[in-house]
Amino acid sequence: MNGAPATPVVEAKNLTKRFPGNHRALSGVSFTINRGEIFGLLGHNGAGKSTALGILLGMIAPDQGEILIEGIPVQTRREEALRHVGAIFETPAFYSELSGWRNLRILATYSGWWNDSTVAETVELVGLTRRIRDPVRTYSHGMRQRLALAQALLPTPRVLLLDEPTDGLDPEGIHEFRGLVRRLRDQHALTILLNSHLLSEVEQLCDRVAILKNGRLVYEGGVQPAGPDAVLYRVRTSPESGWSEAAAHCGAVLRKDGLVEFPAERDPAALPARLHSEGFRLLEFSPQHPSLEDFYLKVGAAEPEDEA
Repeated sequence: MNGAPATPVVEAKNLTKRFPGNHRALSGVSFTINRGEIFGLLGHNGAGKSTALGILLGMIAPDQGEILIEGIPVQTRREEALRHVGAIFETPAFYSELSGWRNLRILATYSGWWNDSTVAETVELVGLTRRIRDPVRTYSHGMRQRLALAQALLPTPRVLLLDEPTDGLDPEGIHEFRGLVRRLRDQHALTILLNSHLLSEVEQLCDRVAILKNGRLVYEGGVQPAGPDAVLYRVRTSPESGWSEAAAHCGAVLRKDGLVEFPAERDPAALPARLHSEGFRLLEFSPQHPSLEDFYLKVGAAEPEDEA
């Protein structure tokens, strides 16, 4: 991402959806995806991700709120809003006895479009040229995912929605798919919405993320969110325990994972001095840089009662 002003491409505004049985899938969810971003949508099973994606694609009607794509409301002008959107959503389905090429032709012509040279370029882009004339039943799972991506890229979308695109892929396949997603953004100027449960992949690929929990947005921002709001340290002392009150006196919190968290406005250096004054010997006092997984488990993961 460069330093140019952000241009909103996808705007979710106050999305609310309740299903039968009084189950509220979404409650006032808003987020923005800017042009040229790879944006991650995270949350535990049942957090509302699939509902949000269904609303974005016009497959689910919200009770309140709307989604705009390049300023066009999906809920009232669906065809126009989705004209430049490609998607891999849920499990892609193909005619297994037909070739990959024939599948693409059938699926593309549903919208009244076909161009041999454009399709051939797209097939080459996803790395499927050598096998595109073979029956889909002979494809590996990774090849089927590439075929699904080729379908999503036809004819020429500006926004690409990828719902668990690496699900079932081996580590090599995940690595290749990650490189392909980066090329689509960097070389083809696509804006990409990625829904994945592989947090390490999201951390490596995404510029920003939104985290849903129980149908509510609990975070929207960068993939290393703990930096500006809190500072974490690993602290080891001799004796090992008994210094939690000293930490509290310095404005710090001893977390369940053993790390000490300081609010941004507090000086971590106060804790070593306090420990020394209370007779503790400091063995380690090192800053820690939490991963997206650390942050997600803190704010977005399902609690036991959520999973019932």
